[in-house]
Amino acid sequence: MKNNIFEDIGGFETIDRLVQAFYQRIEEHPELRQIFPEDLSESARKHKKFLTQFLGGPPLYNEEFGHPMLRARHLRFPIDAKLRDAWLESMKDAIVDASIQEPWATIILQHLTMTAHHMQNIYDDKGR
Repeated sequence: MKNNIFEDIGGFETIDRLVQAFYQRIEEHPELRQIFPEDLSESARKHKKFLTQFLGGPPLYNEEFGHPMLRARHLRFPIDAKLRDAWLESMKDAIVDASIQEPWATIILQHLTMTAHHMQNIYDDKGR
């Protein structure tokens, strides 16, 4: 084990593989694709910076964009439980495609699951 998740999983190279795999899934997912811009390149670039920082690497996202304020930045998108779960499933598959090993795959998914639940902003009558 090294100093943090970012280093333990292989740093920038692994983050790049993860983001590429994730955005390939976004491109192919009819519901998720609708909330992303036509050109995914800027979203992918920002996501790489965010994940680098989120997983303990250099604070690239903060340096360029300031505090992530994820919920505030995503409030304009209608995110219900179905969309949240589709995003998580796509990320889970991307983690596998990026060859992120255990225990890091589970730990990353756990952190992203908490984040995804925080991002949800539309709830059904049962609070889901």
